[in-house]
Amino acid sequence: MKIALLQMEVLEKNKEANVAHGLQLVRQAAVDHDLLVMPEIWTTGYSLGRLSKEAETVDGEVLAEICKIAAENECSIIAGSVPMSRDGKVYNTSVAINKEGQIVNMYDKVHLFGLFKEEDFFAPGENFQAFYLDGVCCGSTICYDLRFPELYRHLALQGAKIIFCPAEWPSARGDIWRLLAQARAAENHIFVVAVNCAGTFKGAPFFGHSMLVAPSGKILAEAGDKEEIISCEINLADIDKVRNRLNALADVRKELIQ
Repeated sequence: MKIALLQMEVLEKNKEANVAHGLQLVRQAAVDHDLLVMPEIWTTGYSLGRLSKEAETVDGEVLAEICKIAAENECSIIAGSVPMSRDGKVYNTSVAINKEGQIVNMYDKVHLFGLFKEEDFFAPGENFQAFYLDGVCCGSTICYDLRFPELYRHLALQGAKIIFCPAEWPSARGDIWRLLAQARAAENHIFVVAVNCAGTFKGAPFFGHSMLVAPSGKILAEAGDKEEIISCEINLADIDKVRNRLNALADVRKELIQ
């Protein structure tokens, strides 16, 4: 499986430019990849005060165009996350689209970032479940979720082999980004695809360094801190190779943690 990580530079207060550029990157990468993954709230950036008027709808033009690109190129797409308007609320929602252009999963960010008072702008998600994307069991998380190992363990116990984490992670906390992504992969023997953005917010740089981490915890591919598309091929059989040597999931005391 050939995966593209779209580390996009996201602009402040310029949804029109972000959408046009994001779709351009998707079209570019879809030609020769099986799966694309985008960063968190790439349409609007972290301009939270504008979310109520700039949020997407599930039947809106942006997602419709991404679904069209997926179908035309027979390429699955994790459309990062977008502010999603639903039931009178706005959620931070990661959308999974299969190679036929169908939305197969929507995950609303469960853990909102209290330090930046995300709860004042987003409604929290209330569930997280593994899902199948073109025959592969997967899981979705978003940014701050990376700090919550129980979420990843829950998805892994449900059978997820790949867990995605679109993010807008700042350089100020860059070192922990790499550490957490590797830990989540190694402790669950899964692939973690963590896709950050590039650029700045209020003068503070985002960390970039999108990465694909193997079930062993080894980083297979990592971007720098500027906009770029990185590509990596994975073999899902590597999960069994790691688990045949040491399978911590098999020793989990499920009756104590559920």
